Amino acid sequence: MSSASPTKTNEQVRLNPTVFFGSTALILVLTAALILFPDSAGAALARTQAWLSHSFGWYYMLAIGSYLFFVVWIAFSRFGTLKLGADHDKPDFSYGAWAGMLFSSGIGISLLYFAASEPLDHLYNPPEGTPGTAQAARQALQLTFLHWGVHGWAIYALVGLAVGYFAYRHRQPLALRSALYPILGERWVKGAAGHAVDIFGIFVTLLGLVTNLGIGALQVSSGLEYLTGMEHSKTTLLIVLLVMSLVATLAAVSGIEKGIRRLSNLNIILFSSLLVFVLACGSTLELLNGFVQNLGDYLNGLVLKTFDLYVYTGGGAAKSEEWLGLWTLFYWAWWISWAPFVGMFVARISRGRTVRELVCGVMLIPLGFTLAWLSVFGNSALDLVMNHGAADIGKAALEQPSMSIYLLLEHYPLAKIVIGVSIFVGFVLFLTPADSGSVMLANLSRQGGDLDEDAPNWLRILWSVIVTLVTIGLLFAGNFTAMQTVVVLAGLPFSAVLILFMFGLYKAMSADYERLYGHARPVARPAELNAVG
Repeated sequence: MSSASPTKTNEQVRLNPTVFFGSTALILVLTAALILFPDSAGAALARTQAWLSHSFGWYYMLAIGSYLFFVVWIAFSRFGTLKLGADHDKPDFSYGAWAGMLFSSGIGISLLYFAASEPLDHLYNPPEGTPGTAQAARQALQLTFLHWGVHGWAIYALVGLAVGYFAYRHRQPLALRSALYPILGERWVKGAAGHAVDIFGIFVTLLGLVTNLGIGALQVSSGLEYLTGMEHSKTTLLIVLLVMSLVATLAAVSGIEKGIRRLSNLNIILFSSLLVFVLACGSTLELLNGFVQNLGDYLNGLVLKTFDLYVYTGGGAAKSEEWLGLWTLFYWAWWISWAPFVGMFVARISRGRTVRELVCGVMLIPLGFTLAWLSVFGNSALDLVMNHGAADIGKAALEQPSMSIYLLLEHYPLAKIVIGVSIFVGFVLFLTPADSGSVMLANLSRQGGDLDEDAPNWLRILWSVIVTLVTIGLLFAGNFTAMQTVVVLAGLPFSAVLILFMFGLYKAMSADYERLYGHARPVARPAELNAVG
């Protein structure tokens, strides 16, 4: 039978020196290089990005496709009814509360940044085909859906499943290394291999948080520039970035979890209201038609686009390869960089859920809203640019993407008020993951304590400072392109860890299932498992 639920250890929380100093050394060396040698570092990153896209594009595509296939298969296989916990454990949260937290975990400030800018960028710079045409516009939404669709949520589901299954069913630490026990054994997992996994987990998570902070600062500063007429400069961006970091740090250590939770709930309401506002005040029928069309194009091309490396684009192969590195490969690495943080959060709220419930919940609950948001804002932006002469929105999408959504909202009633609300929405969208992310980084770099006990405040503050320093270094080294490149590079080694997670999960679940039912398929199974074949 499965293991009982984890019990209290009464062991004092303390710093894990190997993981902490190993990860901070890796991070600070990178930051120092970017701050001290911004031009040469930016050029080196650009060359590395081109090399990686050329050499490892095929690997990323196969890896992402494998993650998606694995989690869907395991959810609907005989293992789908195994629980994250003992067989008799009940979920810690109701379906409503659990679904709400899954929704919040998947909605971030990047949806404001890319809602209008990404489809317009694909319109003007498609990986194949003629720019600016109706076909390019249709392809733009298909590609945007691909980047924000089921592949990314499958990565979150995989990490959440791996961490939660071994923590709650096998009483291992709530850490990334725990999923490697079936493969490497206790000696290696508690030693060098386990330390390496947690170090890389911290590194890629920090870069994901850096990207979040960078996008947040760009988004909020652009909104303030629009409303107040402030000059767009690095000084303004730095001031906004430091203020946002300070507020996030205070939130992480102040113990006002209930306040942050209320802000998050308010933000979901405002975020949804913004979507309804644009849908109602725009060409509602055309937007609804467009959403259905976009969804059909996405589902129809799901397999093709999963493995599309644009090999057969003729003379434009080099351009397509560059586009792939800047967009699709960046997104896959970005999802991977967020996976340790979001996956551990998913694990912590999913004790008592079955494997099938976790996978279906993570992959489906936030997805519908995300695709609806991208379709409504993307099609609205494309319509204004292509049919109503709003060239300024298209120019902003290419030169200052964070400004494009404000220029879009300018064409709607009560524009100033709506833009002010969207700036507030963006700030809170940034604040919640920044707060939780600092806590997660601190938790991964400590040892001891109970399963649900968080790291001390000083460690959270230290990680908040490190995130801020790295963000400044990357922004001033080459703006967003530098961040994109480092995320892609950091995601490469951790993508191999996710492959090991799949083997570890399969091995452990096979053994657990055999212990429960033996070699023969049972005629009747325990009621709490509700198994299917």
